[in-house]
Parts: sequence; C-alpha cells; structure tokens
Amino acid sequence: TQVLVESGGDSVQTGGSLILSCAASGLRLSWYAIGWFRQAPGKEREEVAAISIGAATTYYADSVKGRFIVSQDDAKNTVDLQMNNLQPEDSAMYYCAAGRALTGGRWYEIERYKTQYWGQGTQVTVSA
Repeated sequence: TQVLVESGGDSVQTGGSLILSCAASGLRLSWYAIGWFRQAPGKEREEVAAISIGAATTYYADSVKGRFIVSQDDAKNTVDLQMNNLQPEDSAMYYCAAGRALTGGRWYEIERYKTQYWGQGTQVTVSA
C-alpha cells in the first residue's frame, strides 16, 4: 500500500514554475515532519525543504531558498512544494518523506526519524 504519493512533476523551461504535491493515505501529514528531497543521476540525495509537525516552521536548503515554498493543506492532507524560477540544476527526481519520533539531530533531518515513510518520486526536468 502506497502511503505517500507525489505528483506534479513535469518538464519546464528555465525560469518556469511547478507545484509538487505529496498526498498521504492512512496517515495524517500534520502529525509528521515532512521533507522534500531530490536526487539527480550520479548525485547524492539532497533535502531541499521541510515543514515541521503542525506546520509551525519550515526549512530550506541554500540551493532553493527564496525560490521554493513548502506548505501544508490539512483539509486535503497534502504538503505542496511550490518551485519558482527553476534552473537546469533543479532537474531531479523529487521525493517527499514523512518522519515521526526524532532520534537526534535537527527537526528537518527527516532521515533521522525513527518512523519514516517515503513516496516513489516525481520527475522534474528543467531545460535551458
């Protein structure tokens, strides 16, 4: 059973925008810290944004700060990633992850949570 499902990935030109959405089944996203990650071929996975339990605070990697916005919609049980001014280096598979029960480190480090759920990803391609 797929717990998290990402959608919204597409091919866009440099400077374009996309909204990725992370939808959940069987769990309430507002009870989890949610992170958005990306991985390009041959590169390590990078966490680009996160939103805390109850959407109290957000985190952005320097590479996307000022261009990406993460938000939560309790009614829809989704977490969205608004991506603006996209650049070719933003091309990657994007994943959302939900974490609960932090074992150490900073709250936005989803990979440090005891319980984690991951989606299968959605592809974003930005052409020059």
